[in-house]
Amino acid sequence: MLNSDAPVSPQTFRRQRMTIPLHQGLDTLASSAESAHLEVARWHPGGDTTGVPLVLMHDSLGSIALWRDFPERLCRKTGREVIAYDRLGFGQSSAHPGQLPHSFVTDEAHQGFAAVHQALGLEGFILVGHSVGGAMAAAIAARYRDCHGLITMAAQAFVEPRTLTGIGEARDAFARPGQMERLEKYHGAKARWVLDAWVDTWLDPDFRGWTLDDRLAQITCPVLVLHGDQDEYGSEAQPRRYAELPAGPCQMQILKECGHVPHREQPDRVVEIITSFVNESR
Repeated sequence: MLNSDAPVSPQTFRRQRMTIPLHQGLDTLASSAESAHLEVARWHPGGDTTGVPLVLMHDSLGSIALWRDFPERLCRKTGREVIAYDRLGFGQSSAHPGQLPHSFVTDEAHQGFAAVHQALGLEGFILVGHSVGGAMAAAIAARYRDCHGLITMAAQAFVEPRTLTGIGEARDAFARPGQMERLEKYHGAKARWVLDAWVDTWLDPDFRGWTLDDRLAQITCPVLVLHGDQDEYGSEAQPRRYAELPAGPCQMQILKECGHVPHREQPDRVVEIITSFVNESR
């Protein structure tokens, strides 16, 4: 068992960036202007690692860069490799060719993540997903038997009024002068697509009935559910779905005085909670 009180020495830490092609059958998702690829970053603790790697799944506006120092914190504290990737259409990955289908959450399990899983030769992993990345992580955990654990932060399991209100307010905020430049810093020319993919999909009346219940019921690995009591995009009914529906052991923690981004708002606490959980996992 790894001692969570013995962080990795800074001298042994290293980071690696790479790009991987989308495997055969997924290239149709890529922009016709370039070969399809996904940007991947890996944080290595150095020396002998203990346990399977952690794979991060970003949110609707996210990217590798927007995880900021969270992957490094996890790597140093857990002594495990941490992997993050930009989904198709985000960050430094290839542009997405069109609109997101309403099946985009569950599609990631056999599209982008499948390419990462194959290219890196993963033989066991623990997923850490934020917001819609948490929902995608749950869909992956339901599909892959080599998933050793699922950690969600502020993840959605269904569409509720608070979700729609929060997205509508964010859409209005991005309409103000200078706000799109915030997204362009991380997504470049893809920034408008990133914002529209989020807003247009979730606010589409035909998406109101979306739910992840069927996938959650298929999860058998240990689950850790983190949710802020002040989350502007989801009530506590969201984490309860993640904690109650899976077949495997589940833990839920409601973080006090915390909003939608726990790993940024309460990084030390979140890293401690995750470290304790992964040390108990297979």
